[in-house]
Amino acid sequence: MTDRSLDPVFASVLECRLKAITEEMGLTLLRTTRSPILNEARDFVTGLYGPAGEILAQSEYIPILAFALQPACRAVIDAFDGDVHPGDVFLHNDVFSGGNQNNDVAVFRPVFVDGRVVAWAATKGHQADIGGAQAGGYNPRATEVWQEALRIPPLRIIARGIVQRDVWTLLFANVRLPIVEEDIRAQIGGTVVGERGVAELYQRHGAETVERHIEYLFDAGEKRMRAELARIPEGTWVGESTVFYDGHHEGSRHLIRVTIETRGGEIRLDYTGTDPQTVGFVNAPYASSFSAILLTLLMLLDPDLPHNEGVLRPIHVHIPPGCILNAGFPAATTFGNTLAGPHSDAIFRALAPAVPERVSAGWNRMLGMTVTGMDPHRGRRYVDILFLALKGGSGALAGCDGYDHIGLINTAGGLLSQDYEMLEVHTPHRLLRHEYQPDSAGAGRWRGGLGVGTELEIDGDEVTGIVFGDGVDEEARAFGLLGGHPGSLNRIEVRTPAGEVVVPRSKDVIAIPRGSVFRQTAGGGGGYGDPRERVPGLVAADARDGLISVEAARREYGVWIDPGTLAVDEARTAALRRRQEPA
Repeated sequence: MTDRSLDPVFASVLECRLKAITEEMGLTLLRTTRSPILNEARDFVTGLYGPAGEILAQSEYIPILAFALQPACRAVIDAFDGDVHPGDVFLHNDVFSGGNQNNDVAVFRPVFVDGRVVAWAATKGHQADIGGAQAGGYNPRATEVWQEALRIPPLRIIARGIVQRDVWTLLFANVRLPIVEEDIRAQIGGTVVGERGVAELYQRHGAETVERHIEYLFDAGEKRMRAELARIPEGTWVGESTVFYDGHHEGSRHLIRVTIETRGGEIRLDYTGTDPQTVGFVNAPYASSFSAILLTLLMLLDPDLPHNEGVLRPIHVHIPPGCILNAGFPAATTFGNTLAGPHSDAIFRALAPAVPERVSAGWNRMLGMTVTGMDPHRGRRYVDILFLALKGGSGALAGCDGYDHIGLINTAGGLLSQDYEMLEVHTPHRLLRHEYQPDSAGAGRWRGGLGVGTELEIDGDEVTGIVFGDGVDEEARAFGLLGGHPGSLNRIEVRTPAGEVVVPRSKDVIAIPRGSVFRQTAGGGGGYGDPRERVPGLVAADARDGLISVEAARREYGVWIDPGTLAVDEARTAALRRRQEPA
């Protein structure tokens, strides 16, 4: 390939067009899926991949899913090598052949031009149910994959445009909710949009031109990534983080340890020293962990970097098989996506000394609950993940407060809360309260993002609450950076009609009597920098907005705010800060 054979303007247009196709695929899912997990929370991604599975473009509604599509795509390619035809459609969710989570079901469609595969169109979405012992897929009691979900290794579900009816029937006979079948149909529809868009590109510009410029985009992406990595000082850094409670052994703690080396525009991450996989579902498959690494690193780099195959070339990862971040068969792993929280903490802690101006303080570690039971008003089973309740705050950055109510780091703000009215339409729940939680943000020169408090009345029958998450232990609070304070803790409690208050563990299964009130506090993010260096006027503004109490302003920031006027008393503030200075 010579420079004279390339048109940089066309390459830029091609890059944008490929991205636009994935976005159009995403809009198709938003408008045609039936589960609120997909059409409201947007827990899905779409992507286009080359004939060997190279990343062309992705829509990254949920980043932890985005970079986990490629390993699954390559698993399908390997399984059906030489036996792929126009009109074929494949399903996949298996964590032991490139999947990131059993609930996240991927659909792949080959794109043929002139009799050969030129690309793959793919969608991946979190299904409301995919079989297993617990409705909704999260099972804190699981010790092996079969207790979590139906495994779908690379599977041809449509052959040459003909639905394999017997296979289709077998699959959905093992799923509790009829809407899952409709959502898979919607995902298949999304791949049709991708196929059409890529085929039109080839027809308009020709295969040789398109593929030559795709290679150029890969090379350009690699060059830009190497330049970004070269801005990180060369050296070796170590970071650690702890995962608390595996769902089976009270007080269990599991270490994540990463050694990061940056040199010559490349980065290496080695997880030697990370604890072995657990007996429960607190494990991650490789695809989920690799995706967590990429989304965390990309947070620290130029946000305009293209997310294509080229940016992966300078990144080298070693995760020992059999550790908590690369669990071996037949381990339970549904908690794997959620492990991105403590996993990212380890990476941030490692790189903070190298690039403190880029690394954020800790994000709130998610504590979530799936509620499943019978809807007495509609006479049918329902499954709901309470997304609006689990979204805590992000960590602060140098020069920037954390984001309030943004949610877990593995979604990077992409996971949306349910609309209040639609929540009450789709479930027998009644929302009583949903508001920012005062004093939840970690104090700092730049404060963390706030968490939220939520109350719901549960009006279903035979309701089970499945709790999965972290952040209830003191050490699991979102960590502060460079003198910043940690965020607040997570907590879930259920008050029954009999007056009993049930406080589940962070991985638990509980019965919820009809008429119970669910209460959750999602914690805030960690602060960045010494809180006594925060501009007093910003502290007062937060007090006027009800985000911080006057007591916390004095205690955490050394800012004296008049309780009546909520104005800063500058003289008292100066005196208070002098008294709080370390000796």
